[in-house]
Amino acid sequence: MSYKGVWLLVSIMIITASFTPAFALTELERASIVEPRLVNAFGAPIGNSINVDQQIQVSADVINNQEKTQKFAYLVQIKNENAVVVFFGWVVGELNPHQKFNPSLSWIPKESGEFTAEIFVWEGFPVNHKALTEYVTLEINVS
Repeated sequence: MSYKGVWLLVSIMIITASFTPAFALTELERASIVEPRLVNAFGAPIGNSINVDQQIQVSADVINNQEKTQKFAYLVQIKNENAVVVFFGWVVGELNPHQKFNPSLSWIPKESGEFTAEIFVWEGFPVNHKALTEYVTLEINVS
């Protein structure tokens, strides 16, 4: 067998692949609630044990985990030891991409007991609300 005059065909295979980034966000990862805490009027942490008639701020860091601007509502509801809501408040705003913001809401407890603050970050409020992240809780002891 002679190889003279035989053309050798070379085939080149090009492989392309596309990957979904590992950081693709789910519905509840669009924002984060970090470091829920009680603070005084100046923003200084005061711990979780407070007094009746002491004005406090329920605060947390809210972070936009997205590459786009996001409207949000920061909501706080406080429940007593019987799971009855004794306070509900909110503030609305807009976060730039990857912005961290520190909203807070004021509360003055009128009775002693064990309370739980639930902190939510929603996309819309009061209508068409969708959670941007899981809610967090903060235990409060009032004496």
